[in-house]
Amino acid sequence: MMTTTRRQLLVAAGAGAAASLGAGVAFAQKAEFSYKFANNVPLTHPLNIRGKEAVDAIRAETKGRVDIQIFPNNQLGGDTDMLSQLRSGGIELFTLSGLILATLVPAASISGIGFAFPDYDTVWKTMDGELGNYVRAQIAKSGLLAMDKMWDNGFRQMTSSVKPIQSAADLKGMKIRVPPSPLWTSMFKAFDAAPTSINFSETYSALQTKVVEGQENPLAIISVAKLYEVQKYCSLTNHMWDGWHFLANRRAWDKLPEDLRAIVAKHLNATAIKQRADVAALNAGLQKELADKGMAFNQPKTDSFREQLRKAGFYAEWKGKFGDEAWALLERSVGKLG
Repeated sequence: MMTTTRRQLLVAAGAGAAASLGAGVAFAQKAEFSYKFANNVPLTHPLNIRGKEAVDAIRAETKGRVDIQIFPNNQLGGDTDMLSQLRSGGIELFTLSGLILATLVPAASISGIGFAFPDYDTVWKTMDGELGNYVRAQIAKSGLLAMDKMWDNGFRQMTSSVKPIQSAADLKGMKIRVPPSPLWTSMFKAFDAAPTSINFSETYSALQTKVVEGQENPLAIISVAKLYEVQKYCSLTNHMWDGWHFLANRRAWDKLPEDLRAIVAKHLNATAIKQRADVAALNAGLQKELADKGMAFNQPKTDSFREQLRKAGFYAEWKGKFGDEAWALLERSVGKLG
């Protein structure tokens, strides 16, 4: 199943490349608006395959007036570097986890509260609905614009080079890589782990050299970034859901005439929905694929983790930080947390 899915995704990427070449012939004149879209995942990830589909469709429908070039896999820097470039206008478009965007827009990390979402239906009901609208309004206050539909990074799993994680107690003292985000650091400190903030571009080498013993990411990222080469155990904790906001520099966005803004937003939001389905299909076969590459999987019960977060005051602390309005919107979708 996994081989077929991956092949289908790669075929889609190839078709997108062919469409791009055709567009270049049809619209040989210089584009009125040439924008850069940066991200932190390899070209083979569904985000870039569907991103390519979107930019080709945008180029075609705008008759070459809008040309968007993709810079994947941290080509333009780490997440924090690229966020700075987005804000300054060096990059016009950027996909960023809400958990890392929280360094600029604190409300953005509410989607990553530990063990909040039981399933994808709840995720999309929440992030396409009232809570998502609230977060996008906060992003708009920072000089950036977020598209209406988030892109899926997936539920995150914990990996380790030393032992499987069976319960919250197994995290005590573990040196674990986390993205540069206060929420991640706070959660793993609540588990009595030793979290270290490291940009994704440096994660493989940090694991390889044993600067850290473990990390946590969705299965698709563990696969495409080949983290299975430096991690032995994968514990299916589903501890956080993570997704990307598709962000635009506000000044660059406002330069586009209204009709072109509508075309760009339409295609980015439509392909976000397709990318969500791609990630679901990819994850369905990834456990077997990663096991075949030598990873040992276990399925811990989540009770001890939730209980530890409550006991450590994690939920109460973040309710205070996000405020009553945002927390009420979250609990309206997922139920009582604290």
